[in-house]
Amino acid sequence: MHYWIMARNVVVSVSVPRWRSVSLILSPSLHRHPRRFFTWSSPTLQSEQRCLKDRKLFTQACKKVKQLSCMMEEKDLSHVLWWKEKMQMCTKPSSVSLVKRLAYGNLLGVDSNLKNGSLKEGNLNWEMLQFKSKFPREVLLCRVGDFYEAIGIDACILVEYAGLNPFGGLRSDSIPRAGCPVVNLRQTLDDLTHHGFSVCIVEEVQGPTHARGRKSRFISGHAHPGSPYVFGLVEDDRDLDFPEPMPVVGISRSAKGYCIVSVLETMKTYSVEDGLTEEALVTKLRTCQFHHLFLHSSLKHNSSGTCRWGEFGEGGLLWGECNVRHFEWLDGNLLNELLLKVKELYGLDDAVTFRNVTVASENRPRPLYLGTATQIGAIETEGIPSLLKVLLPSSCVGLPVLYMRGLLLNPPAYEIALTIQEICKLMSNVACSIPEFICLPSAKLVKLLELREANHIEFCKIKSLLDQILHMNRNSELNRILKLLMDPTWVATGLKIEFETLVSECELMSRRIGEIISLDGESDQKISSYRNIPNDFFEDMESSWKGRVKRIHLEEAFLEVENAAEALSSAVSEDFDPILSRIKATTAPLGGPKGEILYSREYESIWFKGKRFAPTVWAGTPGEKQIKKLRPALDSKGKKVGEEWFTTMKVEDALVRYHDAGAKAKAKVLDLLRGLSSELQTKINILVFASMLLVISKALFSHVSEGRRRKWVFPTLTKFPGSEDVESSKGNPQMKITSLSPYWFDAARGRAVDNTVDMQSLFLLTGPNGGGKSSLLRSICAAALLGICGFMVPAESAIFPHFDSITLHMKSYDSPADGKSSFQ
Repeated sequence: MHYWIMARNVVVSVSVPRWRSVSLILSPSLHRHPRRFFTWSSPTLQSEQRCLKDRKLFTQACKKVKQLSCMMEEKDLSHVLWWKEKMQMCTKPSSVSLVKRLAYGNLLGVDSNLKNGSLKEGNLNWEMLQFKSKFPREVLLCRVGDFYEAIGIDACILVEYAGLNPFGGLRSDSIPRAGCPVVNLRQTLDDLTHHGFSVCIVEEVQGPTHARGRKSRFISGHAHPGSPYVFGLVEDDRDLDFPEPMPVVGISRSAKGYCIVSVLETMKTYSVEDGLTEEALVTKLRTCQFHHLFLHSSLKHNSSGTCRWGEFGEGGLLWGECNVRHFEWLDGNLLNELLLKVKELYGLDDAVTFRNVTVASENRPRPLYLGTATQIGAIETEGIPSLLKVLLPSSCVGLPVLYMRGLLLNPPAYEIALTIQEICKLMSNVACSIPEFICLPSAKLVKLLELREANHIEFCKIKSLLDQILHMNRNSELNRILKLLMDPTWVATGLKIEFETLVSECELMSRRIGEIISLDGESDQKISSYRNIPNDFFEDMESSWKGRVKRIHLEEAFLEVENAAEALSSAVSEDFDPILSRIKATTAPLGGPKGEILYSREYESIWFKGKRFAPTVWAGTPGEKQIKKLRPALDSKGKKVGEEWFTTMKVEDALVRYHDAGAKAKAKVLDLLRGLSSELQTKINILVFASMLLVISKALFSHVSEGRRRKWVFPTLTKFPGSEDVESSKGNPQMKITSLSPYWFDAARGRAVDNTVDMQSLFLLTGPNGGGKSSLLRSICAAALLGICGFMVPAESAIFPHFDSITLHMKSYDSPADGKSSFQ
């Protein structure tokens, strides 16, 4: 039997005889202005075909570049056209002026007729062109001394998007050139990747070079949106802020519905979600920042061969969402073609494999629709109270928030929801102290260990992560929670790991890191210190490698550095101290002799700096012998550093010995760190699993803490009649909520108007304008969603069937955050 309550503008519907969804308003209504992310991809095939008509124009430009060893190949033409489109987007006056000096006859856009534009084989420009040809759609930054430089098209990009000034100002007789100091590289890369560009970084091989010889260079790494540049981090003393990785996304369509494939190059993983509706697909696109978007040709044609875009045709949801982004078309098998594209984009070998992290489940509810997600604040929407912000304390940010949002947008299967609820119930009754739950991004672990760039700071964090897993295992209260967390972590990572394996591997890795890495509290690696040498010198020279690994692994190298430091102090004492004593003993008015032992940070040397200290008459007095040994201090190119800087052969030999000993010790430290990275890289699946487990732990503990503060409760979650393992309830399942409160009201700070809901069928809800119909529907929808995710709900008690779909539709201008209904 159905119960009806007449309503003016809202409907709650339940299918009969089996209630498999809650539909809180039926007609689709979505935001007309989708969020835009700056993602650069190749132009569409249509635009490339139009541009191919201008091939003769570019061929003529190629002929003008007489010094180019080989003419631009046809495969490079599409890349040049792609960059030309980007140049047309430049708006800054300085970059627009530079664009006018480009010549699109090569991948760099360099006009060989301008000053510094030679592309003669062997010169720097030619070398940069060779690197550019390997990654033609990446901005190229080349290390030249203390700067990273870019020329041609890449220089225009730096000026437009990184806020850099062009070299040489805006003079019109030279090719575009720009760059940044070495110390500003990270900021420049962040600016470029923020605007969607990928960057290829070329480094110089460090070390002495022959006279008039050019330094060798190599591609040291790449910076992509969601995947930062990590080269050199192993010897750094700072933590790298690692962004959330951005996938490459492909979309296709079949009789089952829409399919979306997401590939994460950093993690070497992919996931496939099939059978999606157009609304669900657009929701995923709206909530995902991706690097590249590829559309399968199946989207263009339906079964009858007519061209259309999705269910709503051209001008519909999918059409509007994709047309504000850059995308490419693909044919063939979507997954295979997409993986090939990813390998091409990121320069990966064909042998590289990607792991499928899709966890299939027949009992998993449908993903949240876009209108529903926006109307309950699962997606940030103006005027709508954020559901995420009331689930967690304000202090909980980052990865736990992303995990909770992922569950709300993609509710878990019934068994996982029950497990999450049981975990939360146990957490609410824990009496012991809980770990801090270090949250390390899995992508960061994978990239640093794969490239062997993890430094001692990251290893200490990894050990803390492993130790927290072991602490939970040893504690009787937390042990049960740890075991229950295995299944939600499996769903989140796609990795199925046995509990005993997780614990044993964490023990082995924690012990191994403790054997290599110097942990806090160890004091056997003090910086050298001598009275006659400035402390800053030894601090700068030794802090870059001391205190990173245990001394036991480098005893010989430590002794060699200590002996060299002592020899340097002795040389300074013998050659400089007598001169200082002579100067101090000389009393003279203003303009008398001056001298001191100083550290030249630029040249990493200890030298004597003085003036007017040489005697006018040599009489064999103390210090004269040492003054005669002094010679001008020289830089690495053999030029005098200044008129006041002096050194001796003995001091220089001692400096060379000390620097050599320090370089050897540092090299051994880096070898140990890189070796440890290689060891842990073989256990990367365990580390990824453990890091996600702690993220989930922190998210759920934080949710329980906030839920208890808000006086929320755990609902009862039931299966549908006819499902396995169900012995109860005949007929339609029941949704009953007692004293339901709007989720955006804080019950701990005051009471809102409560409602009791008892539903077994379809209802029509009526009431005057401003009477609370929209608030009640929004509250029911949010509570049902929280319930099927295993979370706490804002009520005194609640029973929910495990819905396989939840839908809410309101007028888009309804604004509960302002206390206004749509009619207002």
